[in-house]
Amino acid sequence: MEKIYTSLGLMSGTSMDGIDASIIKSNGEDKYEAVFDQYFKFDEELYRDLVYIRNKINSSRDLEINSVLLENLERKITLFHASICKKIINDYSFDIDLIGFHGQTIFHNANEKISRQLGDAYLLSNLLKKKVIYNFRENDMINGGQGAPLAPIFHLLLINQNQINLPACILNIGGIANITIISSRDLKDLRSYDIGPGNCLLDEWVRKNSEERFDKNGELAKAGKTDKIILNQAIDNFNNIKKNNSISFDIKDFDLNFVRGLSLEDGVSTLTDFTAFLIYQSIVTSINFDRDKKLNILICGGGRKNSSLINGVKDKLPSNVSLCLIDDYKIDGNFVESQAFAYLAIRSFLKKKISFPKTTNVTKPCSGGALIKNY
Repeated sequence: MEKIYTSLGLMSGTSMDGIDASIIKSNGEDKYEAVFDQYFKFDEELYRDLVYIRNKINSSRDLEINSVLLENLERKITLFHASICKKIINDYSFDIDLIGFHGQTIFHNANEKISRQLGDAYLLSNLLKKKVIYNFRENDMINGGQGAPLAPIFHLLLINQNQINLPACILNIGGIANITIISSRDLKDLRSYDIGPGNCLLDEWVRKNSEERFDKNGELAKAGKTDKIILNQAIDNFNNIKKNNSISFDIKDFDLNFVRGLSLEDGVSTLTDFTAFLIYQSIVTSINFDRDKKLNILICGGGRKNSSLINGVKDKLPSNVSLCLIDDYKIDGNFVESQAFAYLAIRSFLKKKISFPKTTNVTKPCSGGALIKNY
């Protein structure tokens, strides 16, 4: 009889404001059921510590210089993960087989083959007395990949299980925007890449120029006026960077210098149009599809709640491209990433492939993640 695993996925994104936790039941292949999703906010001290340390880490050398700070913060963030896992398991009496522990990304540089996530899997396993899968990106990078994006194999499962017509895409707008292109049911055709900034520039600008952490519903962008000259120059500059053929980004790859001097609202408006144009441009130039065929694009991630951003993309697209929320298919768009790492944990445990040549640029399909049983 086929084994169905119960897996708890934990994901902390580039906003660094908390943890998305999801429990799924899956065979690690073609069956999947979401049974639990919840967000757990970091306390103010942990949030500030994470922002502080990320701002200090701009190179691999900085990882060495700040090793003691990183070690202390890693323990704090692991204890926070452990506390929410205990609460979930105790409150809901779930019998968890595996924990997919992504950790908090502090530094990602595909060229240097370094992707550093804070999170002590040995400590987490010991505290919870559970098998923990972590370090999902290393094997991909060892085999020539860029270590990201890793969710495409789960995106394919979502498309297949919900019988969504092909071709279809899943557009994730987190701190970084990435897209998965599904033209057939064949894994060899699965394609994905990071587009560029999603929420990261918007969030950073709002944090630096106000008491808020993000532009709720895109209201600040609506109140501002885009500086067209700055916008066009920024797009040109980004496209020159993109010529390096990078398919994965870190938020450190982008900065706010080009909107320096603008008001809060005008800066948000300009950054929103910048981000929207890059997403639109990526869709129309990188996806080869028949203009007579309908293309379904399902949006997930926090950026889908920003109506100014979404409308900025939607207004430019050709009529045969349908842009909709993944929630319209009864999939919670807040928890696609955490569910993905619950699924990846199962695949990792079963030694199944999690990354592919057209998703991370890895030389051949490869497995990933490390199993820790420290109890």
